[in-house]
Parts: sequence; C-alpha cells; structure tokens
Amino acid sequence: MRKYFGTDGIRRIANTELSPNLVYRVAKAGAYVLSKHTDHTPTILIGRDTRISGTLIESAMVAGFLSYGANVKILGVLPTPGVAYLTKKLKADASVVISASHNTYEFNGVKYFSNKGMKIPDELEEEIEEIMDSGKLDDFSAVNDKIGVSEIRTDLLDEYVYFFRKNFEEDFEKLDTSNFVVAIDTANGATSVVAEKVFSALGIKHYVLNNTPNGTNINENCGSTHLDVLKKYVVENKCNLGIAYDGDGDRCLAVDENGNEIDGDVLLAVISNYMKEKGKLNKNTLVATVMSNLGLKKYSKENEMNFVETKVGDRYVLEKMLKEGYNLGGEQSGHIIMLDYNPTGDGILTYLMLTKIILEKNMSASKICDIIKIYPQVLVNAKVSSDKKYDYEKDGEIKKEIEMLEKEFSGNGRVLIRPSGTEPLVRVMIEGTDKEYIKTKAKELAKLIEKKLN
Repeated sequence: MRKYFGTDGIRRIANTELSPNLVYRVAKAGAYVLSKHTDHTPTILIGRDTRISGTLIESAMVAGFLSYGANVKILGVLPTPGVAYLTKKLKADASVVISASHNTYEFNGVKYFSNKGMKIPDELEEEIEEIMDSGKLDDFSAVNDKIGVSEIRTDLLDEYVYFFRKNFEEDFEKLDTSNFVVAIDTANGATSVVAEKVFSALGIKHYVLNNTPNGTNINENCGSTHLDVLKKYVVENKCNLGIAYDGDGDRCLAVDENGNEIDGDVLLAVISNYMKEKGKLNKNTLVATVMSNLGLKKYSKENEMNFVETKVGDRYVLEKMLKEGYNLGGEQSGHIIMLDYNPTGDGILTYLMLTKIILEKNMSASKICDIIKIYPQVLVNAKVSSDKKYDYEKDGEIKKEIEMLEKEFSGNGRVLIRPSGTEPLVRVMIEGTDKEYIKTKAKELAKLIEKKLN
C-alpha cells in the first residue's frame, strides 16, 4: 500500500495534510527520480489550477526542485493537458500539475508527468515515496552554482491555444458555425484562462458560465460534477450544446440541446464511431475501464469494434493504449484520451472533436448520441473493516448472491464489486434495465457485505 500517492497523484487537505514540508520533499525526491538518468541540468514545468492554496504549494515545489538543482518554468494557471502538451513540446525533463481536480477548494494535489507528457507509472511513484522516507534527501542538495533557477512563463499559455488552432482551424473554417452556439462551464477552474481564447480563435459562438475564479469557488455547484445549472442554461438560451469541465480541465461532460447529460461513455461511442468511419480508429479498438457502462460494451459489439477493459484510472487506460497501439480510450467521468493529439485527457480537445462531428454530420447533439443505449447504474458504498475489504471474494454467501444476480440479468445487467483504494469501503455497482430494482438489489448486497466484513 502506497503512503502518499493514490490513483491520481497525491491529494489531501492543503496546508495541513498536504503541508509545504511534504510538498518540498515530494518535489526534491521527484526531481531526483525523474531526472537521474539525464546528463544535463533538468528542467521541470509547474502548472496549477485556481485554488487559493495553489501558490503556496507551488512555492514549496519550486523550492524542492531548485534545492535539487533543477531549473523550473512556472506556467501559472493552466489546464493539466496544457502542461502535458508543453512538457513534450519544450522537451522538459518532467512536469507537475498542482490540482485536486473535481474536489472542493480546500483540497489540493500533486500530479507528476514524465518527459513524454504522460502521468508517471505506479513504479516511479513508489520510488519517489521510497526516496522521501529514506533519509537521503539531504544528499541530493545542490550547492553553489549548481542551485536551480526559476522563471515565470505564463506566456506559454498561447502555445497551448495554438495547439488547438493548428489542429482544428482549417476544419472549422470549412464548416458552417453561424447557427451553432455553445454554453461553457469552466468550473471556476483552470480552463477559465484558456477556453474563451480557444473558442474565439476558432470562431465558435459561446456563452461562458462560472468563469470568475476567486480561489475558493472552484467546482462549487458548477463544472462537470454539478450539471444542473448548465442543463437549465442550455435549454433556456436555446444552445446547441453545453460543456462542463472539471477543476483542472483534463475531462469534460456535455449536455445536449434538450438538457440531457452526455457522459464519457457516450462521448467515447460518438468519437469512436466517427474515427471508424474515417478509417482512423487504430486496430478498430476502443479502450475503457471496468466502470464503463454495459451499453458501451454492447455498442462496441454491435458495431464490430474490439472493446478492451482496464482498471479504473485514466493512467491505466493510457498504459494499455500505449502497450497495444490503440489511439482512443477513456472513462465514464469524461477523461477521453485521443493519442493522435495529446497523451492525456483534454476537456477542450474532447469538446472540439464533438463539435466537429456535430457540424460535419449536420445533426443535433441528441441525434448524434442516439447510437448508444445507456443502462441505469447504481453505486452503493458498504462500510467495512479496513483489513477485510478485499475478503468479499472469499465469502461464500457474498459470492453466491453475486452469481444469482448475474444469472438473473443474463447479459442485460451486471454486478461490479470494487474495494476503495483509500477508504474502508467496498463499492457495489449494479447495472440493469430497471433502476428501482437494481437500487434495491445494490442496497441489499451492500448490507450483506457490511454484515460479513465487519
């Protein structure tokens, strides 16, 4: 069990659990692990979202990197995929994003990226942890003229805007955008500094919501985790589409013209269908996680696509894509990875691809999304003893109940049991055709798990 890193970097309450001292240590150890094979002074990029604690964490990270002897480029507020893109473009040795994604403002986090602009694998995070707690950190202190230097490079935001222009400007010049209007919810987060610049540059008419970050309002009743305001706005203002980003901009969810949610599974279906039509879907394969809707698996089968599943987490989706040569994958939560463009989920990129498809096909968002049937999903948490949360597979009564449910569904539903990586919980997810019925069954199964594993 890792001590600091979770499924998406380190994420804790800022300035208490995520203290400046901890951040300094993770920076110094990270600089060593990610650049120990280089024969030059390493350069590390730092980007962040809009949280009030962002500059505090940034300062501690800069200190850790400079103390090791790395040079730092401070990018300021920038979406996670922007940092990933610039890391690769500028040939930096590594980068860090300071963000707690969709969490409330009091949290913050640290995510490392390699020189290829990809989230680092579990093994490297484990090595960083080992160095942090080994007592060796003082051995890695630069002295005299070897101490690193930092520079503020907020101007590099324009390079990220140019990335979208380079890939989409010609396409949108050929398409009729005159009657197309989108509502954008930037969640008072990292996309607040860039979304309007991109849509204006590409000539897309837009309204912007929740675009006035003050340090404490990131994700507050807005963004991809709170779609109600956007749904209402899209319908009332007769928009063709609504887009909601999370705090760091690496994922998005959409809303069609009728105010219906378009989640990551639907986005994957729409984009894979388009890429297949264009002959651009590598190995005719779509990659998703075990939490993806049963409807996505059925859609893939009906459309003669290969469907590959991974563990939950966009990093595992990416690892599978890289290993097997696939170019499209993602998560239900809205992380969509299009490897032909960027090696991480990118909310703005996902939106532009969806808009391009809608305009090219000259169809409404709701009609475009008709290609997939989404099954109702219910998720219930069972509170269990920490040392027993992996024992559900050994319990005969629990196994029998799961098998009976699976048999009853006979292909039109499923049961997925997943222990939490960070809490004393077992997550019970059931899919099926009748929402009330699966809700009842999920609660019953969760109660049984609580009874047996406490």
